[in-house]
Amino acid sequence: MAQVTLDKVRKVYPNGAEALEPSTFTIPDGELTVLVGPSGCGKSTMLRMVAGLETVTEGEISIGDRVVNDIDPADRNIAMVFQNYALYPHMTVERNMGYGLKNRGLPKSEINERVREAAEMLELTEFLTRRPSQLSGGQRQRVAMGRAIVRKPDLFLFDEPLSNLDAKLRNQMRIEIRALQRRLGTTAMYVTHDQVEAMTMADRIIVLNTGKIEQIGTPNEIYEHPASTFVASFMGAPPMNLLDGEAAQGRVTLTGGQVVPEAHVNGHAGGLIVGIRPEDVQPSPEGELGFDVDIVEELGAQRLLHGRVAGQAFSVAVPKDKAAAADTMRLSVKPGAVHLFDTDAGRRL
Repeated sequence: MAQVTLDKVRKVYPNGAEALEPSTFTIPDGELTVLVGPSGCGKSTMLRMVAGLETVTEGEISIGDRVVNDIDPADRNIAMVFQNYALYPHMTVERNMGYGLKNRGLPKSEINERVREAAEMLELTEFLTRRPSQLSGGQRQRVAMGRAIVRKPDLFLFDEPLSNLDAKLRNQMRIEIRALQRRLGTTAMYVTHDQVEAMTMADRIIVLNTGKIEQIGTPNEIYEHPASTFVASFMGAPPMNLLDGEAAQGRVTLTGGQVVPEAHVNGHAGGLIVGIRPEDVQPSPEGELGFDVDIVEELGAQRLLHGRVAGQAFSVAVPKDKAAAADTMRLSVKPGAVHLFDTDAGRRL
């Protein structure tokens, strides 16, 4: 196991494009940190720099007590799991898992012991003599993970490992990966564009956007106290409602004049953005906000209502048995559930 530290790490490509602004953070020993953000935000570039597959333009990367900027990937004692599995099609599961150890010159007896141990952990023992073409997608991903485990690395790097799996298998595999990482206690960095994966798997989340870190925090901190409108809208399904409003004399109103309940602002006057999560409002005859319903999504136990508040797009998530679909209704806001952001920078007030 090892602590990972990035100190003002920056990546600029030869054409002058800045893929990653100077970034500084530390991943404690044994923690699973998820890098999340949309395509092109810099998360895979950051992971590849830690792996040694991309050069660092500025700054230092440390794994344990070693600065690894100039250390070859093979000598960093890391193991990487890719989305395409990267298995040798002509080799059996057993040979795929042990191939890296063989190249390192380990004794055959030790290779066999490590492979058998990992296969048992991943429930692959009965598949050791099969080739990748004879396995399901989930089994192939387990083999890729087994190949990483047998190396006993200081650091696991996962680059969107579940993106090629169907939804049901993806849900199952993320639980398995999280349980396995906790069991092994190995430090891990995990890249995904799926905010549900990030929320369910991470000890901490790093949210990236256009090459810069928007926020670092636990899943609960990211969800309950988003640092910007980007984080607020990206983390959460359905995303947070963001409405144009204005602050005056400590009171917040929406464009159109509706007063926002539970909104408290000090030292700010003028335009702002009001954030309210769909699950933090509920239909109520005494509700302060008027809601015009346009579309109703039936999601089994939950009903998702899409419409408008003060003429602006708004969604409400309620248990199916708590609200009947209607064209108009009043909404009450849960205490402490209103988030306020600066209009210009989109940062939390």
